[in-house]
Amino acid sequence: MDAKELKSKTPDQLKDQLVALKKEAFNLRFQQATGQLESTARMRAVRRDVARVKTILNQKAAEAAASN
Repeated sequence: MDAKELKSKTPDQLKDQLVALKKEAFNLRFQQATGQLESTARMRAVRRDVARVKTILNQKAAEAAASN
């Protein structure tokens, strides 16, 4: 997922995406704790995707605040 995709989404879509990514991160942590995790790189990718979504949400909120 890249920032270009995220910028074209609405804040509601981004919030839904954030919830899904957080659920995935939780499941990956659970898999790691039980020794079932196959791809540790996926944890890093999910964390970074969460950060990207949060950044875009904050940018959109700042733009909305500046325009009002």
